[in-house]
Amino acid sequence: MSIENFLVIAMFLTFMALLFTGFPIAWVLGGTAVLFTGAGMLTDAWMGTNTGINYVVYSLTVNRTYRLMYNWVLLALPMFIFMGLMLDRSGIAEKMMKSMQNLFGKIHGGLAVTVSLIGIILAASTGIVGASVVLLGLLTIPAMIKQGYAKTFAVGTVAGSGTLGILIPPSIMLVIMADQLALPVGDLFMGAVFPGLILGILYVLYIVGFGLFKPASVPLDPDREPIAWHMIWDVFKNILPASLLIFAVLGSIFAGITTPTEASGVGALGAIVLAIFNNKFSWSILKEVTKACFNTSAYIYGILIGATAFALVLRSLGGDEFIESILTALPFGPYGIMIFILFCVFLLGFFLDWIEITLIILPLIAPVIENLNLPIKGYGVVDNPALIWFTIMIAVTLQTSFLSPPVGFSLFYLKGICPPEVSLKDIYKGVIPFMALQIIGILIIAFFPELVTWLPAAAYK
Repeated sequence: MSIENFLVIAMFLTFMALLFTGFPIAWVLGGTAVLFTGAGMLTDAWMGTNTGINYVVYSLTVNRTYRLMYNWVLLALPMFIFMGLMLDRSGIAEKMMKSMQNLFGKIHGGLAVTVSLIGIILAASTGIVGASVVLLGLLTIPAMIKQGYAKTFAVGTVAGSGTLGILIPPSIMLVIMADQLALPVGDLFMGAVFPGLILGILYVLYIVGFGLFKPASVPLDPDREPIAWHMIWDVFKNILPASLLIFAVLGSIFAGITTPTEASGVGALGAIVLAIFNNKFSWSILKEVTKACFNTSAYIYGILIGATAFALVLRSLGGDEFIESILTALPFGPYGIMIFILFCVFLLGFFLDWIEITLIILPLIAPVIENLNLPIKGYGVVDNPALIWFTIMIAVTLQTSFLSPPVGFSLFYLKGICPPEVSLKDIYKGVIPFMALQIIGILIIAFFPELVTWLPAAAYK
């Protein structure tokens, strides 16, 4: 093994070890980069090697950080974050929840079905997992437990439905993926529509099936009313504002009227308008949402800067070629290599957040996928369809990282807002069926790649 490959392995192991120290991830990434820049320079000086590390790395890091701040694609991040946080305060979700609960109160698990449907709508209008999970949990977990729902089923439904926000566009994860892989954001947004809806449908089917086979665990609402036309009208009336916002944001992107960055501004303005019409807007709320948006954006950009330094040092050490040589040497064939990568990403999701995996791992494995020459249809208009298809599968796989113990963010969000009688063990048990449903979703996308590539192709024709 060459000294460069040894340093690459040591760099990854150091990064993994420092993650468990509790230091902020941005400092861990940047600090590891600085540490192994010094290690590479000392190795060259003392051992006469040529690792490719020198003082130029520092200047390149500064230049790439400067360009990072001027990246028009990443400008969409704070706008989408602001849109999601403002919608969280607009009161729209509460109205949708109450009207849908009245409509689906006649079936076992009706409240859980409502949670999943609201989760799909929130995902398509906010893209913020934390906001969706917390909002759904506060609104429904006490009601489901009071109605007699099994605790594990109640929290699992909220966790699974809330995480749809990381996949269904507009998704901040897809924005970052597009930037890292130099793919059009619009292609990833369109490619994620059907996979996201499929996951939502799987959730609803599971809930309905659970209600049929275990009705005692999801009892009916004792105060339910017979279904009437006014209930359907209430649902339509309360869904309409969020639907208009979704149409304004995603419709303008898909129709080619706006870029994703421009559409994010439209979404942020639309969220303010909806809050005003719902009598939930005030300067104090605007100040609170803006502050939270700045904090979240600064957290993400801090990680981006650290990851930029980490990736630059790793590539200077030849880490991308080293990892590509390992993967292409596997005796599994193209699809076997693809499955192996997805499995590794799934395992990494138990210990790493999606941001670290997206920024560090995804750029390293993308060249491997491109060189496999997978026969994925681009219909003559979609550039690099195999990479777009595989990126969406990675996105669905990373969605499980929000549910997988011990570091799944949705688990911590839920634990913070659940009633005292709901233990962390209940949350862990509750998310297992939804993780299984996500794996089924990955298999469906793997066998039918047209679910990803057809919509972008149809939009360009």
